[in-house]
Amino acid sequence: MKTENQKLVEKLNKLLADYQIYYQNLRGLHWNVKGAMFFMLHEKYEELYNQASEVIDEIAERILMIGGEPLHTFGDYVQTATLKEVKNISEGKTGVESVLENTRFLLGSFNEIMEAAEEAGDEGTASLMSDWIGFAEKQIWMLESYLA
Repeated sequence: MKTENQKLVEKLNKLLADYQIYYQNLRGLHWNVKGAMFFMLHEKYEELYNQASEVIDEIAERILMIGGEPLHTFGDYVQTATLKEVKNISEGKTGVESVLENTRFLLGSFNEIMEAAEEAGDEGTASLMSDWIGFAEKQIWMLESYLA
C-alpha cells in the first residue's frame, strides 16, 4: 500500500470508529427518548441511525478499495474513536443537542479527510467526503433551526 493510502486508511478507520460511536449514540437516543417530543424524535433518530449504518458500510468499503483493512470490533472502535459515548439521555432537547455536537465533530473529520485525500490524489475518497460534508452541513442547519 502506498504511504498516502496508509495515512488515509488510518484516518478512515478513525472515522469508522467515530461513526460507530455516533451510530450507537443514535440508537440509545432512539430507545430512551421520552416526553412531548417522543414520536417525532423517536422516528428522526431511527432515520439518522439508518443513514449512519449506510455511511459506516461505505467507509469500510472505501478502506478496502484503497488497500486497507477496516476496523471491525467494538474494542477497536472504542480504543480508536475520539467521539464520546452518550448515556442515559431521555430528554428531547438534550438528545438533539448531542446529535448536533456529534454532527459538528464528524463534519470536522470529513473536512480533514477530504484535504488528505486531495493531497494523495484520491478523488474517490475526496468525492465521498464532499458528499458527506454537504449532508452534515444541512443536518447541522436543521438541528440548529429545531433548537432555536
